[in-house]
Amino acid sequence: MCKWMLPVLLAFLPLGPVSANVTANDAVALDKGVDLGRSFEAQRQAILQALADGEVYKEISPEDMQIVRDSLARMSGLLGDVQDVGRLPELTRVEIFNEQGRVNALLTRAHADSRLVCRREKPVGSNRSINRCMTVAERNRERDNAQDLMRNQKKSEELINVR
Repeated sequence: MCKWMLPVLLAFLPLGPVSANVTANDAVALDKGVDLGRSFEAQRQAILQALADGEVYKEISPEDMQIVRDSLARMSGLLGDVQDVGRLPELTRVEIFNEQGRVNALLTRAHADSRLVCRREKPVGSNRSINRCMTVAERNRERDNAQDLMRNQKKSEELINVR
């Protein structure tokens, strides 16, 4: 029975590049980026609003945020009033798809870094567990800082032992 279920499940998986899903009210799935097969203007507005509120893309750098805004503006200018990208000249389509790729890469990375992860931890010297919630980027920074501290401590100990 399981032999035929895998092909059936695989048939329902979407194929092709990662794209945003637009629901009936033209909202955008902000974790995936822009999909030019849907209403671009609604997606652009949703992305700009999410960038402004600072929650969905909490860990996006100001430089990346400006790149996204500029790319969305260029895409909007290139699209103009055209609803179907297929009707545009080939060079314009290439420019739009390059901008789409840049926006999708930045938004996907920022969304992944902004994801909140909670863990139960026991502080040193305590038997009580606490919930500690941090974004993925905050955890990575904390880990990197701890590794740097250990490396620097080891180097200073080596210098002391040499004397």
